[in-house]
Amino acid sequence: MKISDIVSAIDGTIICGSQYLENNVENAFASDLMSDVLTLKLQNLLLVTGLSNIQSIRTAEMSDIQYVLIVRNKEVTADMANLAEESNMVLIKSPYSMFKVSGILYQKGLKPVY
Repeated sequence: MKISDIVSAIDGTIICGSQYLENNVENAFASDLMSDVLTLKLQNLLLVTGLSNIQSIRTAEMSDIQYVLIVRNKEVTADMANLAEESNMVLIKSPYSMFKVSGILYQKGLKPVY
């Protein structure tokens, strides 16, 4: 699924990484537990989280996750956006809950990690 299609489906807003809107992702993982995210070994993955702080971006960076979606209309700080941009990440925010976003993306064809 193209990043641009994801943004459209979840009424998202691109915070940074708009140059990657035509990239495709096949899998998504939804979690607020960054320790769970660190166990992932998949490439080309969308991380869906409600954890809106610098730690979520650092965890994605350490896990080689390029696509991060912040849910529940949480605010994205300037530090988060700057780090994501420096790391060539796509950072998106959505007003929807994690449950709703996960359902929409699953229905659109994104596969779960497990």
